[in-house]
Amino acid sequence: MKLKKIRLVVKNNSFAYQEALKIKTWLEKEKGLGVQWEEQEESSNRERPPFPEELDLVVVLGGDGTLLKAARLYGHQEAPILGVNLGGLGFLTEIGLEELHPLFEKILRGEYQTENRMVLTGQIIRDKEDLPAVPFLNDAVINKGALARIIDIETSIGGQFLTSYRGDGLIVATPTGSTAYNLSAGGPILHPSLKTILITPICPFTLTNRPIILQDDAVIDIRLVSKVSEVWLTFDGQVGYPLKAGDLVRVQKTVKSIHLIKSPFKNYFEILRTKLKWG
Repeated sequence: MKLKKIRLVVKNNSFAYQEALKIKTWLEKEKGLGVQWEEQEESSNRERPPFPEELDLVVVLGGDGTLLKAARLYGHQEAPILGVNLGGLGFLTEIGLEELHPLFEKILRGEYQTENRMVLTGQIIRDKEDLPAVPFLNDAVINKGALARIIDIETSIGGQFLTSYRGDGLIVATPTGSTAYNLSAGGPILHPSLKTILITPICPFTLTNRPIILQDDAVIDIRLVSKVSEVWLTFDGQVGYPLKAGDLVRVQKTVKSIHLIKSPFKNYFEILRTKLKWG
């Protein structure tokens, strides 16, 4: 791959800034590459429009949260994404700083592999008004505020009624997102290469409501029945929208996927053991 346009996506803190400056200088002076750079805000409920220019590589310096935001901004371009973790090992940012330079040498020689990760979109349909669809790599979550009562949610798959959930909320996750909120809610771990969609209830009132795994082409319609306030729909834990009674949330797979550059130094199961502290 001939690299021409590289974008650094940098977590907004001083350490990340310093490391990004070193990497930018190295790529420009020693490798003769043009590098653009962008700092990510720590928390923001606003989502900028995606950048229009075509990119050859996106390098993320931060953690999994920074990569999730970068995936929403640049994933439509299908440029490979390299996640560099500046702290502990991440499920998505699996490259350490000490591994970056030797890996980049491999990338410049075309000696690297990518793993395709499925992307879903979530869209609110309100009174026949379709709000913009939001892509997400991990999960879409409907949950109630701290003071709200139990909420009622009706769910259909491809127009066929599945069930009504009563509880604190509902998670729709990709296999990539199975190790995020889904795992905390008691859902299963799925290998990220699987082509499936996972639905997991949050603290269900009926204990027989269990997680369900669906095929990746399923169209999931979730309607909020309860007339309560403080119910939110969030994407990847970063972008949120308030929901009203009667709102329908439609989740389905996008045509394009995210291409993450795989680490040649560790495999998925090693990362899983390390993160979950398995023996």
